[in-house]
Amino acid sequence: MDNVVKFNVSGKYALFTDPLTKIGGEKSTLMIPTYQALKGICESIYWKPSIIWYIDSVHILNPIRTESKGIRPINYNGGNDLSFYTYLVDVSYNVTAHFEFNKNRPDLENDFNENKHYFIMKRCIEKGGRRDIFLGARECQGYVVPAISKNGYYSSMGEMEFGLMYHSLSYPDENGKDKLIAKFWRPRMINGTIEFCRPKDCEKEVIIKDMEMKRFDYSNFSSVDDTIRMLEGDCI
Repeated sequence: MDNVVKFNVSGKYALFTDPLTKIGGEKSTLMIPTYQALKGICESIYWKPSIIWYIDSVHILNPIRTESKGIRPINYNGGNDLSFYTYLVDVSYNVTAHFEFNKNRPDLENDFNENKHYFIMKRCIEKGGRRDIFLGARECQGYVVPAISKNGYYSSMGEMEFGLMYHSLSYPDENGKDKLIAKFWRPRMINGTIEFCRPKDCEKEVIIKDMEMKRFDYSNFSSVDDTIRMLEGDCI
């Protein structure tokens, strides 16, 4: 089964940043979406702990433009601060992704059903996702539709490099190390398309903290087959 999915995600504003810098103060977006942000969008569309989403590529459709806005965030000591956030404006991306079964989750092998996960994801894309879609930050609402095939603004502009940039977070159930790890890489955009490396192939990583893998059992998890059986039972 070919489990590759393609979709378009767009929005009026986007704010893609390194999460390590999101403690407070003024924020400035990266010029391109991060692997982690796009993975989070896939998980908002459809996710189960038995699968891991991998982002293959993103095609930038609209020109990269920014806009600064005055924001009054809540101050940790009470009241409000005045900060300036720099957002991307009028963004639209074509995303190509696929899922793989989480081999660090042998306890969830009964949910390793590639065909069913794939078609559930396809239906969720058509419906705009199961949960709200955000473009890097909660105030940046995104909208998902099946992939729109068209040339982007940078389709004939050759190669652009963006230097060392945040890639993703690697969680214990994905890396098997009981650690939360931040990954960094050097993205290149060729004619508007960025091909992502896998997290394990990133140039640099930083261990953030120790973290244990969440445990799942029948009290907090049901497989795809269990869900379908329940739905069929309701229809009888």
